[in-house]
Amino acid sequence: MKHILLSLTLVFAFPLFAQDARDTAIQGVISGQFDAFIAEDVEEAWSYASPTIQGMFRTPQNFGMMVENGYPMVWRPTDTQFMELRDEGGSLWQRVQVGDSSGVYHLLDYKMVQIAGEWRIDAVMYLEQVGVGV
Repeated sequence: MKHILLSLTLVFAFPLFAQDARDTAIQGVISGQFDAFIAEDVEEAWSYASPTIQGMFRTPQNFGMMVENGYPMVWRPTDTQFMELRDEGGSLWQRVQVGDSSGVYHLLDYKMVQIAGEWRIDAVMYLEQVGVGV
């Protein structure tokens, strides 16, 4: 009986462990890209982008200029908070609250794709301004 209970516990618990590992990996990719932008290492930041994004911008330098000019809160985040990870139509979207140097918080959705077992950022969507921090 103990073996049956242990087996059932493992069968039902495994998906939770796998989900936690997935969530941690996705957050690690996004955090890694934030860290690379802070260090102005566009080559490293580029490595977290999907082939689709890389194809759009063609070079790490083009990609870096787009982020610096279009997403300054991502280029120089002062605070980040991971919110919900959700599945929409078969795509995983990680919501992130990002603080900028003015003390303003922004909501961003990161579309994530898995390529050859590695998570990559496939899109970033600006959602709304949340407000001013204290």
